[in-house]
Amino acid sequence: MAWGRRRAVVRPGEPSGSVSASPRPAQPPPPCGGMPRAAAAAAAYVLGVDVGSLTLRCHVYDKTAAVRGASSKKVETLHPHLGWVELDPEVLWTQVTDVIKEAVQAAGLQMNQIAGLGISTQRGTFITWNKKTGKPFHNFISWQDQRAAELVNSWNRSLILKAIHVISTMIYFLTWSDRYLAASSLTFTTQHVSLRLSWVLQNISEVQEAANENNCCFGTIDTWLLYKLTKGSVYATDYSNASSTGVFEPFQMCWSSVLSKLFSIPMSIYPPVEDTNHSFGSVDAEIFGVPIPIMALVADQQAAMFGECCFHAGDVKLTMGTGIFWDVNTGNHLHTPRAGLYPLVGWKIGKEVVFLAEGNASDAGSPIKWANELDLFTSVDETSRMARSVVDSEGVCFVPSFSGLQVLVPCPSRWYLRASVISEHLKTLMNVSSKKTCEVPVNDPYACASFMGLKPSTTRNHLIRAILESIAFRNKQLYDTIVKEVRVPLTNIRADGGVSNNSFIMQMTSDLLNKKIDKPINTDTSCLGAAFLAGLALGFWTDKEQLKKLRRTEIVFEPERDSGEYKLAMDNWIKAVQRSLNWYRQTSY
Repeated sequence: MAWGRRRAVVRPGEPSGSVSASPRPAQPPPPCGGMPRAAAAAAAYVLGVDVGSLTLRCHVYDKTAAVRGASSKKVETLHPHLGWVELDPEVLWTQVTDVIKEAVQAAGLQMNQIAGLGISTQRGTFITWNKKTGKPFHNFISWQDQRAAELVNSWNRSLILKAIHVISTMIYFLTWSDRYLAASSLTFTTQHVSLRLSWVLQNISEVQEAANENNCCFGTIDTWLLYKLTKGSVYATDYSNASSTGVFEPFQMCWSSVLSKLFSIPMSIYPPVEDTNHSFGSVDAEIFGVPIPIMALVADQQAAMFGECCFHAGDVKLTMGTGIFWDVNTGNHLHTPRAGLYPLVGWKIGKEVVFLAEGNASDAGSPIKWANELDLFTSVDETSRMARSVVDSEGVCFVPSFSGLQVLVPCPSRWYLRASVISEHLKTLMNVSSKKTCEVPVNDPYACASFMGLKPSTTRNHLIRAILESIAFRNKQLYDTIVKEVRVPLTNIRADGGVSNNSFIMQMTSDLLNKKIDKPINTDTSCLGAAFLAGLALGFWTDKEQLKKLRRTEIVFEPERDSGEYKLAMDNWIKAVQRSLNWYRQTSY
């Protein structure tokens, strides 16, 4: 069987040459921090900054969306205790300012030629700091951090949550309001900010005291960078980042007073929530020599969705970076979770609010990085060749669970839920067994990463193939969940992120899904999405139709093998996943 038959496509709008005219210096921004559209037109470049989980990068884009200069740095994570993942805020701040300076320099430009800036950031990583002094109370606590695992499990098993399920179900049965349907299956994970923030308030007395005195600021990375870039003059976040925290009410588009009260989180610590592309002020002139308008804050997966031009309901985006993220544009309809997909605000631009449904797995690029550090291969580019050099993995299975496992269990259809979920929740509350249950997603922070099925004949090629196959199998599970749960007809599938450059994973995913998958030339679409949003706000680009013409496809992967050929391998992998659950003792963290 010949692997890798793909169709190369170039979209309209590919740049034919470099910018010839020297741009004029940008005019000083008005007092609100924005830039007049005439000045934006004169300053012919826009910056996109993306703070990912592994890499921090800045790209300089011209009006054809071509990258004219770039810089990147490895995000330095700290592991002070088993299961804890942190970032040093001062190191991150230095890295952000350095990549911006280096990218502009690499483009051969001056700072006054930059029309504006858009910032994309990893979600769920947060910090708290003193409102008066601006000094952080602790390091950033990463979305991968597991310190609140016991607290999460305690809440998910609690009578309070079961009572919420029952009450919400009863109200839903009477009203058929999706808001109560969502609450009827509410569960918590360590990826959400909510219980990690609750842990901070419980365990760091300085934070609790400051919160009591209304002297505590909370923020995800976007909020903190905005605060630092404006030297403390602007404190805000956007709807995409807020909706990713687990303490935001997407039906009401505000911070959740109910969850905040439940977790004893003071409402006073939350930042104001603004539109995704908005005049957030300007970078203080002392930092880069000139004030640069900050015109967009956006969460990284939502930024990638925008950068892929997934503007229509049914458009699907697959990002494979540190983790795996499947996002579906559900238009102006907020998805109601049933089998593990999470509803998010994609972006808010004026009156337009676009919602997404997302399914994710924590590990994709991280196992490949780990294998590289173990010298299983010398260059990531050779992993596809290694995987194809063997017929199969020889029965070896890899479970990618460095940050826990999110196991999705299908839920009954909506008509069945309406008829039976009240009695099922009551039976659950009273510990009464039932043959039919409304199953819910299982998030297991105690699952272990593992190789299973090792033999004396196992080679490095088999191990690498097993790692890559595990990513494709997880893609299949998540896509199947989307098909079952999302009511919007699915259209295009577009892939991005560093792992999308692995042709073995992409081809196998296409085979398993029996779908075409479109990969762009530039896979750093979070950077591009942040720049697109900022550019629209500035008038640098006119509308989404223009942006769609700027997107360029490199390869379209098409199905080559019947998905049934993978059934035995995937069945064995699922067994390996099940045996890796609940491996570590809960007292380990």
